Amino acid sequence: MNFVPSKHTGILNMRKELHRFVLIGFALIFVLSVQAQRQNTRYVEYIEKYSELAVEQMKLSKIPASITLAQGLLESGAGASELARKSNNHFGIKCGGSWRGRTVRHDDDARDECFRAYAHPRASYEDHSEFLRRGARYAFLFQLDITDYKGWARGLKKAGYATDPSYANRLITIIEDYNLYKYDRKGVYTERKLKKNPWLLEPHPVYLANDIAYIVARDGDTFKELGKEFDISWKKLVRHNDLQQDYTLVDGDIIYLKGKKKKASKPYSVYVVRDGDSMHGISQKFGIRLKNLYKMNRKEGDYIPEIGDRLRLR
Repeated sequence: MNFVPSKHTGILNMRKELHRFVLIGFALIFVLSVQAQRQNTRYVEYIEKYSELAVEQMKLSKIPASITLAQGLLESGAGASELARKSNNHFGIKCGGSWRGRTVRHDDDARDECFRAYAHPRASYEDHSEFLRRGARYAFLFQLDITDYKGWARGLKKAGYATDPSYANRLITIIEDYNLYKYDRKGVYTERKLKKNPWLLEPHPVYLANDIAYIVARDGDTFKELGKEFDISWKKLVRHNDLQQDYTLVDGDIIYLKGKKKKASKPYSVYVVRDGDSMHGISQKFGIRLKNLYKMNRKEGDYIPEIGDRLRLR
């Protein structure tokens, strides 16, 4: 005997689903709000201005771009400090016995200390790389993986780059708040490889629905590129998602990495059609094979759902 959910059961399930989506929505808004509050506009502008220079130095000197950017942001106040504005010194590097270039006097740990001065910020970035490469006390850092920004941050503090006891944590916080670690990946992959596999820099996050792994397509994605990223035949991806091979992926499309199931998971028994819904969209939302969604609702292939229609999911 087939089970047909009662109207009461359907309403309860709908309320539970609505409640879940509302909670997820509030959580997402909260996270985005917190992140936005954390991100200083001046920091964002500094990163946009100097990220390419940091990546360039990473490729030449093997210093993580995230570390270079975080130090530049912290030491120069995102380019606003007097040393950065008047002397292009973005890393707070003092003169030292070997320095033969321009100098400037500035109060730091003591009054009227000697700091290096540069003609251009690029020279400051280049000297920062040389300073770390040639400093014997920093040698151990170059044994770390180029993506190990936490190891580098703690190592810089251990080696005495700064006297601030919270220096490492401050660098790590900046890197994580502004996602600076993404620039380090550019030192791991060759440009040729990145051109062929652009997803290496920003892999798609994987989610679960109905116990099936799926990703959310981005603008410009293709089945062939997704197939390479997840080592799956692109034709299988097309079949798993009840689509045609000539379908063009749209930003926000749900794409399952394995075949969908014959019915939805237990919490979802009935679905009430909303504005803009399609049978395919509903099948993707709940991880159900499209043909099974039609079959369990005794609908033909030409059926178009209307607002308020009740569809069985199990």
